Amino acid sequence: MEQHDVIVIGAGLAGLRCATRLAQEGLDVVVLEAADVVGGRERTDDVDGFRLDLGFHVLNPAYPAVRRWVDVDALRMRRFPVGVRVRREQGGRGSGHGVGVLGHPLRHPSLILPTLRSGLVSPADLTAVTRWAVPVLLSPRRVIDGQDETLREGWDRAGLTGSLRAEVLEPFLAGVIADDTGTTSDVFVKLLVRMFALGRPGLPARGIGALPVQLAAAATDAGADIRLRQTVTALTRRATHTEVHVAHADTVRARAAVVAVGPGVVADLVDIPAPVTKGLQTWWFDADAGAAASALISVDGRRAGPIVNTAVMSRTLPSYAPAGRDLVQATCLLPWAARTDARAAPREADVRRQLGEIWGTDAATWRLIRRDDIHDALPAQTAPLRTTSAARIDDRIYVAGDHRDTASIQGALVSGERIARAVRADLRGD
Repeated sequence: MEQHDVIVIGAGLAGLRCATRLAQEGLDVVVLEAADVVGGRERTDDVDGFRLDLGFHVLNPAYPAVRRWVDVDALRMRRFPVGVRVRREQGGRGSGHGVGVLGHPLRHPSLILPTLRSGLVSPADLTAVTRWAVPVLLSPRRVIDGQDETLREGWDRAGLTGSLRAEVLEPFLAGVIADDTGTTSDVFVKLLVRMFALGRPGLPARGIGALPVQLAAAATDAGADIRLRQTVTALTRRATHTEVHVAHADTVRARAAVVAVGPGVVADLVDIPAPVTKGLQTWWFDADAGAAASALISVDGRRAGPIVNTAVMSRTLPSYAPAGRDLVQATCLLPWAARTDARAAPREADVRRQLGEIWGTDAATWRLIRRDDIHDALPAQTAPLRTTSAARIDDRIYVAGDHRDTASIQGALVSGERIARAVRADLRGD
């Protein structure tokens, strides 16, 4: 039976970061991944000349963990405009035939006038959102250590009640946190908004899958052995080691095992409650170039359908589509009921209708390339926010992942690093 220092189960962001740190410490590390590529949810497929991520992703270089452990320049990042395009009801002062635009005044000075004319930002809303957001911009640690409440309660307390909340923030953030109920942790959303304010999110030219590929290369360079198509079926704890059982392969054992799989399957391997998750659904369409004429992420302030955000990916990332074509994504919330009843999921007819209304064009003829139903897209982040969970859940068995820290790329990377340090400290005591 093979014997190693550490076996990491799962080659997502947390598992790869954990393996890298442990290998750098001189330990014998093997990573077992069930899929045929690394990355977990962060993967990119080439389909008919288009690059399709597994759902709509963004990478924010402002995350401290990304700055510390990712070579952003090597990813050839392309950045989305820092703003949002809002479909509104027809008519109304400054509506621009039912469309309003908000842009970051420092990053996009040309959007200052359209923002002021949009009718979406009132002096009262500006005062309220400043009251709500400034504390986390000045002292995030104080906000984390302070009292938490739901997002709805936080906005109500700040007096944020106008169009900026109803037509912009609520639909936009619904796509970010996979929740439109207002019950997500206020602290968690503030931390996300802080990162949006400090960074300019985008994507690697070769897709979000380029991120775990880079992390996997770092792990391999450090000495870790990454094995794909290795499905772990069970763990058995012994007095001096843990046995890891692999489907259609020999059992391997190690002094420690790190379970770094997604929230949807972690409870199948270790005795912890299955994390509560939120679902997202992304539709990928092939459209004529220029059919949707903006690089801004768009939302529907009217809430006139299932879409929470849509973007013409190829406007920002030309490498995502063949010449003469545009790649359009439309993301919807995927209800919990859709796990067992397909009728609860958004319908294609409704998605196409709303897409046409948001972009002011006919989306009925766009070719559907693929639909991604991701039932465990994000771990739920309820109030009060829990920023860390125990590293070790049994003797010689550890759990890593964003469901153990915070639901983000930042949380996944930090979790992998944190668990690696705990494993190393425990092994030193053997």
